[in-house]
Amino acid sequence: MDAYGGLAEVYDLFMDNVPYESWSRELIRILREYGVLDGLVLDLGCGTGKMTRLLARAGYDMIGIDASEEMLGVAKERESEDSGILYLHQDMREFELYGTVRAVVCVCDALNYMLTETELQSVFSLVNMYLDPGGMFLFDLNTLYKYREILGERAICENREEGSFIWENYYEEETQINAYDLTLFVREEDGRYRKYEETHMQRGYEIAVVRKLIERAGLEWIACLEAYAKEEPKRESERVLVIARECTKRKGV
Repeated sequence: MDAYGGLAEVYDLFMDNVPYESWSRELIRILREYGVLDGLVLDLGCGTGKMTRLLARAGYDMIGIDASEEMLGVAKERESEDSGILYLHQDMREFELYGTVRAVVCVCDALNYMLTETELQSVFSLVNMYLDPGGMFLFDLNTLYKYREILGERAICENREEGSFIWENYYEEETQINAYDLTLFVREEDGRYRKYEETHMQRGYEIAVVRKLIERAGLEWIACLEAYAKEEPKRESERVLVIARECTKRKGV
């Protein structure tokens, strides 16, 4: 959870292949389908706030939570004066809000940073606690297939004018833990390159395990889809999108 320290200021540079706008359109479509047309929405693991800002532009009153002060610093720098986004420096495993929200979203595999079922269960239980009656929870996850077959034991390199990175990946089947050492060289204004080094650890989960933890937290499991598409996941799916809903308050339990 301490990842994205020195990387924060260059994170968006190396994440420019993520289709945030199309992802936001699908999240907004689902939220509206289930009646969340406006109101408070929480973005868990908001990072530099790209998704948070897109949802704010769609009319939602946004709260962004992230464990990295550096990432939140970048988010605040890029926030427009009229966005009204509230950013909170908190760990998603023990976050606190002043009240409930109409929906919670968590994207870019932030929940894969929960390395145990206990940690993931903690997040789900807190989400359930802070959701309005019938509130929606949308989140994506990298799949075990992606960790095993796509990333596996390999190195990924990319060289650009503004910078380069080396991603050295390791996957352990027994623990389902995926670790990667990330080295970046980013061009400074004076033409020299600054070096960043970070290690990240994520875990893959069977969908059946995720559903068990969602339902144990008191949430209603609605669907698991190919991420940001209107279709069932396949064996080769690299990312899935889970749709869940608060149900006990809605039923008066």
